[in-house]
Amino acid sequence: MRCPYCGHQETTVVETRASDEGDAMRRRRRCSGCDKRFTTYERAELAMPAVVKKNGARSEFDRAKLRASMMLALRKRNVSVDLLDAAIARIENTLFTSGESEVGTSQIGELVMRELKRLDKVAYVRYASVYRQFEDVDAFSQLIREI
Repeated sequence: MRCPYCGHQETTVVETRASDEGDAMRRRRRCSGCDKRFTTYERAELAMPAVVKKNGARSEFDRAKLRASMMLALRKRNVSVDLLDAAIARIENTLFTSGESEVGTSQIGELVMRELKRLDKVAYVRYASVYRQFEDVDAFSQLIREI
């Protein structure tokens, strides 16, 4: 670690402890060149996987898009914002912990349908009817029979 005061390359760690929030390591360091002390913080770098669309284009994961699509399916349904936010957090957690650098929109769609099925059956059917692009009524009625 380079000293922020003199630019010397060698520093030693004097003290290490978890930050107050517990999401970072706080380290007190001492410069071997000028003997000044300074603090550094070490945090995990968290990155959601990139989203690969059906046409092959890649984009960043967008929580707002996920929320908007779920809100559309839940329109005029009696589901609290807290329950919706918890479902979105579960989807994000599943994507993050998958360890994948890229995820297809189909995988995200399946996760959304799983969460909507838990929240509200009507919203699930609404979302599935658009997401699955049913070609005929029989396939759609089969989905309804499943739930």
